[in-house]
Amino acid sequence: MAQQRAIRTRAVILEAAASVFDRYGYDAATIKEITARSGATKGALYFHFSSKEELAWGVLRELTGDLTVEPADSHVQELIDMTMAAAYRSLHDLIVRAGLRLAMEPGSVDFSEASPFPVWAGLGEDLLLRAAERGELLPYAVPRETADLVVSAWAGIQVYARLVAGRGDVERRMSVMWAHLLPSVVMPRLLLELDVAPDRGARVEAVRALRSASSAS
Repeated sequence: MAQQRAIRTRAVILEAAASVFDRYGYDAATIKEITARSGATKGALYFHFSSKEELAWGVLRELTGDLTVEPADSHVQELIDMTMAAAYRSLHDLIVRAGLRLAMEPGSVDFSEASPFPVWAGLGEDLLLRAAERGELLPYAVPRETADLVVSAWAGIQVYARLVAGRGDVERRMSVMWAHLLPSVVMPRLLLELDVAPDRGARVEAVRALRSASSAS
């Protein structure tokens, strides 16, 4: 019972830290604000995390999470689903929002080594290699270069959407990106079959939630 309570307390503190990091950035965030939002005592916070920096690393370790998606008829669709689900989470998951800000925003501590983007690019390359084996890609498409481009565009869209729209239209911008990129990467026969609608990520996450609920019951 005590162990479960400690796990819950740690999760609540991380969530509160994420909300503060997302709103203020690392340098302007304070332990006082994090403690107030969590409802935990300062002693409880320092039991789990020795400093603000360790709290930030704790958020970042949660960032990558489970990016696997349900199998689709096309490996390209699976890559689309992975990126659209991540875009959805960037709007609705505090840990993802805060982690992205920590990983991308310059500050007094360099958190770039915890960036999820190299991992995402590797996952994307793997999907595109399998797509190429199945004849889904144009002959000149290079899986690694395409995966790097997709992740770079994803990160850039996050930054730009935050500046001009408070991040609110990230999913629409990702949909536009895919609509422009796909004709230069995939075989024409696939173009009408691939789903890049702005709400694709929400639907992917809804399926994931149902699967999780079924597994837990």
